[in-house]
Amino acid sequence: MSNVDMSDAVWHKSSFSAAGNCVEVARLSGSYTAVRHSRDPDGPVLVFTEAEWNAFLQGLAVGEFD
Repeated sequence: MSNVDMSDAVWHKSSFSAAGNCVEVARLSGSYTAVRHSRDPDGPVLVFTEAEWNAFLQGLAVGEFD
């Protein structure tokens, strides 16, 4: 999604992060969520729609990725 504006991104690191192996998440305008690796803040960013992000969170809640 190259047309998503990232200029207002405020990145948040997981409270479960340890030893620099972390992801950061930012809520963006237009109901998007961005995810990046904290060690590479200028590297690639994954951007999800609100529906995609909610489906991911629901999957986490029911242990789908264990």
